[in-house]
Amino acid sequence: MGRMVEQTAIRRGHAVVCRIDKDNAGELNTLQPAEVDAAIEFSTPLTACSNVKTLLQRGIPVVCGTTGWDVEALRHEFEGTNSTPWIWASNFSIGVNLFFALNGHLAQLMRAWGQYTPAVAETHHIHKLDKPSGTAKTLAEEIRACGYADVPIESFREGEVPGIHTVTWDCAEDCISLTHSAKSRAGFALGAVIAAEWLQGKSGFHTMQEVLNL
Repeated sequence: MGRMVEQTAIRRGHAVVCRIDKDNAGELNTLQPAEVDAAIEFSTPLTACSNVKTLLQRGIPVVCGTTGWDVEALRHEFEGTNSTPWIWASNFSIGVNLFFALNGHLAQLMRAWGQYTPAVAETHHIHKLDKPSGTAKTLAEEIRACGYADVPIESFREGEVPGIHTVTWDCAEDCISLTHSAKSRAGFALGAVIAAEWLQGKSGFHTMQEVLNL
């Protein structure tokens, strides 16, 4: 993801001033707001919270796409005490966020038709650390917000699959399915860079729905 984000940022006319991974993690503490417009964080569930916290404390805007950690806890910790802008999303793909909007709208429509049972299934590459995916959790949460208590999530890990998410509404008479299939990780990188551009001049926490005006 780091390499793809870098390629996308350069293609959109930006300069990448620092690259940080596990081998030079200490450099995170040397970044200066005057030199960095935004940091894009794709790491692991074990390191994301510390990374984002450090960046916000240094006054550097953050775009975080790491899932599997307690985002809300950090959001509440910084709310009202730190105005540095940041954004977290379970998925930065523009297509996935449109998929989220469709999912929420369909869930609202289905409230009038009690015979349908919702479920979510997701498939990712074998290297993905969190299970189920953050995207699948977001889909299920959107459906639960419309009054459905039980939304099962089925997870699969296969080969190098970038990501496939399917929401089904099943009943005895028929089945409705919504599916998003990522062809590569390029969509995630593009959305993250667009979010970093949008974040300039903002303050506090934001969502990808705000970026895309959904």
